[in-house]
Parts: sequence; C-alpha cells; structure tokens
Amino acid sequence: MPDKGFRTFARFLPYLWPKDAPALRVRIVIALLFVLASKAVQVYGAPFALKGAVDAMGVSGGLPGGSRTVFLVLMLVAGYAAARFASVLFDNLRNAVFERVGQDATRRLAASVFRHLHALSLRFHLNRRTGAVTKVVERGTKSIDTMLYFLLFNIAPTFLELGLVLQIFGSRFGWELVVATLVMVVAYIAYTRVVTDWRNKLREQMNDLDTGAVAHAVDSLLNFETVKYFGAEEREARRYDRAMTLYAGAAVKNETSLAYLNIGQSLITNLMMAGGMGFVVWGWSRGRFSAGDAVLVSTLLAQLFRPLDLLGMVYRTLRQGAIDMRAMFDLIDTPSEVVDKPGALSLAIGGAAIRFDRVRFGYDPERTILHGIDLDIPAGHTLAVVGSSGAGKSTLARLMFRFYDITGGRISIDGQDIAEVTQASLRASIGIVPQDTVLFNDTIGYNIAYGHEGASQAEIEAAARGAAIHDFIASMPDGYDTKVGERGLKLSGGEKQRVAIARTLLKNPPILILDEATSALDSRTEADIQETLARVSARRTTIVIAHRLSTVVDADQIVVLEAGRVVERGTHADLLRREGAYAAMWARQANEQEAAVAAE
Repeated sequence: MPDKGFRTFARFLPYLWPKDAPALRVRIVIALLFVLASKAVQVYGAPFALKGAVDAMGVSGGLPGGSRTVFLVLMLVAGYAAARFASVLFDNLRNAVFERVGQDATRRLAASVFRHLHALSLRFHLNRRTGAVTKVVERGTKSIDTMLYFLLFNIAPTFLELGLVLQIFGSRFGWELVVATLVMVVAYIAYTRVVTDWRNKLREQMNDLDTGAVAHAVDSLLNFETVKYFGAEEREARRYDRAMTLYAGAAVKNETSLAYLNIGQSLITNLMMAGGMGFVVWGWSRGRFSAGDAVLVSTLLAQLFRPLDLLGMVYRTLRQGAIDMRAMFDLIDTPSEVVDKPGALSLAIGGAAIRFDRVRFGYDPERTILHGIDLDIPAGHTLAVVGSSGAGKSTLARLMFRFYDITGGRISIDGQDIAEVTQASLRASIGIVPQDTVLFNDTIGYNIAYGHEGASQAEIEAAARGAAIHDFIASMPDGYDTKVGERGLKLSGGEKQRVAIARTLLKNPPILILDEATSALDSRTEADIQETLARVSARRTTIVIAHRLSTVVDADQIVVLEAGRVVERGTHADLLRREGAYAAMWARQANEQEAAVAAE
C-alpha cells in the first residue's frame, strides 16, 4: 500500500486503542481472544474430526460387528458439528464484544471533524459546497468502523490461519504442498492488488461524480425559491440528470471491473484446490496418505479460501476506506485561518467602547476592501454606517466578530485588541440582527433559545415579548413548538427578523450590530421593527449598517463609506448642512420614495 495509505491507517490507530477508555481496550483484548479461539477450532477441530471420521469409515468398510467403530465415527461427526458451531459462536461473540469499540471510534472521529469544521474560517465555508463537505465527512466516519473490523477480524486472522495451515501441510504432507499453497496465496494477493488498484481509480472517479451530483442536488434544493422564481425546474433537472448520467457510466465500469476480479480470484483458488487434492490422491495411491487426508486438505483449503475470497473485498474496502478517510483527514488538516493566540485572555467588558484604528483589510491580497478605517464609538452610543453596495459596510461586522483577521491597524473594545482575546469571549459579547435571518429547521422556541443555551421557557417568552412576537407565537396552534421550516421559510420576513431580535435579546450582549436588519421589509413592517430595534439598542453600544437613511437619522454618529474609505462623518443634521455625499444620498432616496408613492 502506498505511503499515504500507511499514514492514513496510522492516524486512526488512536481511535482503535483509545488512551482514555480502558474498558474499550478490555473489549478489544476479549474480542481478539475470541478470534484465536475461533481459528483454533476451525483449523484443528473441524477438519481433523472429519478426517478421523472418514478414515474410521474406511477401515471398517461398513462391515457387521463394527459397532465400536460406528460409535467412534458418530462421535467424530458430532465433534465436527460442534467445532463448526463453536466457530460461529466465537465469531458472533467477537462481533458483539467489539461493536461498542467500533461505534465509539466512529463517534469520536465524527465529533472531532464536526468540531473542527466549526473552527474553520468563514472563507473556507464560503468556498466549499455544504453538500460536498457533508458527503466527505459521512464517508470518512463510516469507513473507520469498517476498517477497524476488517483489520482486526479478517486480515490478521487470515494470515494466522494461513500460518497454521502451512504448519499442518509441512508436518503431514511435505514441503511440496507448502510451496504450492504459498505460491497460490502470493499469486492471489498480487492479482487482487493489481486489479483492485485499477478499480480504485475507477472508484475515485465514481465518488467524485457522486459527490458532485449530491452537492448540486443539495445546492439546488437549498435555492428552491430561486429555481421557482426563474422557472428553472427543468433546467435543474437536466443538470442533475447529466451529473447522474456521468455517475452511472462510471458505476458500470466499476461493476464490470469487479467481474474480472472475481473470475481471476476463482480461477486461482480452484486451480489450487485441484492441485492440492490431486497431490494427496497421488500420495494415497502410493500408500503415503489416507482417504481422510484428502478430506483434511480439502477442508483446510476450503476454509482458507473463504477469508481469501473476502480478502479481495477487504482490500478494496480498506483502500476505499483509506481514500475516504484521507479526504476527511484533509478537512481536519485544513488550518484555521483565525486562531486564538497562546495565552489569550477573555474579553473584559466595561462600557463596551469600540475603536477602529487605521483598519485595513482585503478578502484577497490583490484587492483591498478597507483602506485605513478610523471609527470611535463611545460606550452606549450608536454609530450608523451608510454607503453604496460594495463600500465595505458588512465587512465591518465580519471583522468585529473576527471571522477574518485584519491585514493592518487595530480593532479594540474597551482598549483591548480583539486579536489578543479569545474568540469565544469576543463573540459572546456581540449580538447581531442580520439582513437575511437564517433559522434552524426546528421550532420557534428552539430558534429563540439559541441565543442563550439553557434558557428557561420564561426567559424565552420574555425575549419574544421584547421583540413583539410573543402574541403571534401564542396565536399559532403549536405555540413555541411551531416548526419554522428549512431556513425559516414558513415565516414571513418580518417574523423572521423578530425571531432574530428575540434571539439577540435573550443573548443580552453589551454590543449590538444591526446589519441592514430592515432593508428587506415593507415600510409598515420596517417601522414596527425599527421601534423594536430602538428599544433593543438602548443602553448598548450599537453599530447600524444601513442602506435606507431614514432608519439612521437618530444615530449619535453617521459615517459614510465609499470604496472602503470614510468620506464623511457627523450627525444627520450636520451631514445634511454640508451638502456632501450623505446629503446627495438623502435627496436621491427622498425622490425615489416620492416617485414610489406617486406610482401607487
């Protein structure tokens, strides 16, 4: 197996032998003891009992007076049946004991990957399709249980059985049968590896096409409304059909290659069976071996062929498992772009004064978004940021949450550089009501409670009252247990915004960011939401990112951004008197509103 495969196997060994779980280690030891017992019974019990029965029957020849021999044969046949049963018994006890080990390893790995995915930067998640990532994680976590099972209970026992069989062949039949068996096993393994490596390339291609098809399907369904808006149902169906056609072609090639593998494996094993039994028949004709020896060789080879037949499937599974796990470990190895500095302290909030000091930032090194932004927000004050699309307004919110690290300057809260404190404490101190509120596909109560883990029902209802949505929820048949649907699609825009406000109220942060929280709402709903937001932002340090200037006239300070630079700042009245960029925006929006009213 290539070095990558060995490295992948080495990485999941800690999941096989967990340091902090001695009970699981005991289970592994017990399972291995059952493996040894099963192989001992298979090799030394059943075959020799059957050989003894055949030899005894050959001696008596079925003649009268052989009752003692008949009893002996019956006992040997009973022993043969008991040995076969014991083998099945030990195998199933092994599986029962080991099952918790495999499931625990899968759980640990899945939890580790999930935790790491949430630790990755926003840039990673924006650049990767959710459907593709979840498929990689699903395949990788499922593969570890399979790989543990096959490594411990197929590959290792198969080679143990091979050693025992070779010892018996060498001691009873001579070196010729040992050499022939080794040649057969080597040829079988070599053929299996060559064909399986070829099949793995086909399988990788098939998996890539499968991942692409699933990712497209998830993306299309997540954008269900957009598809409907543009009447693109047939277009999406054709795209998905093309993806599935490519996958079907790859799957056919993969299944055809499996037929070649099975035919070749069967040819090798049956040639060995014929040769081995022929060798014993030849020895029997010269008085070297008994009739029972032919049965012994046949039984031992047949038992050896069973795991060898599975070895091809096991090798394919392990190789595929290594591929799946390598893709998942690549996710784990993806470095987090934003990390806490060693020894970072928790953010200590006093008045929650915010300072942007010559902040520079760009999503790409070649394209700077913010050019030396200076902002000073005293504790408890409200700063409004306005400007055209692409000016960098929403980028300020992302930087406050430290979804990205700035490339120059400093952002501080109460004098503490946010790059020097823990991300958890920083984000716990900031609440946001975004423009596009995305809710979990759960109940309204769950979505509000998401603002504060462990919140009581009374606290949830108090937050809902503060967001002026409690009466609406109470009017629903299921109340707070009402399902909101995928991304909250069962609620209107205003209802979703109020849930977002309630969630933030429950969090009760000292800093509040309103990122165009009403831009997608109608005028009446906007006015209602604005009243609620005014109450929520009272006594909090607030940053309002807005497109509609009518929503920020009461802000303590208004900043106008253009192309990532502050071009104006002041109160609403001050900016209108200057007759600059803000005044022009105000006049333009007033004209647009008058035109809209006239059109009605």
